[in-house]
Amino acid sequence: MDVSLERRIEILEENMEQLRDVPARLSAVESQIVQLRAEMQTGFSALRGQNDEARREMAGLNDETNAHLRVLHEEVISRIALLQEGHPTAFRKNERKRKRR
Repeated sequence: MDVSLERRIEILEENMEQLRDVPARLSAVESQIVQLRAEMQTGFSALRGQNDEARREMAGLNDETNAHLRVLHEEVISRIALLQEGHPTAFRKNERKRKRR
């Protein structure tokens, strides 16, 4: 490397000139990362809120379905009991309802 000392200093100064902007650029990237984190946190919180709302809605629908199933189950049990007691009308009521549909 037969590069003069003067040329080596020039090269070093050019490199240092390019590096002079690095701290400012790093600060800009850092602030963008902080902003991105805040936006992501807000977005994830909103999603969690939506999921909680959907869970509550589904739980309500599930409760309604279970209540309806209990009523139907009790109705079937009572009709079976009537049939076992010899009440033929328990079956006929059910047939009339089906014919109407």
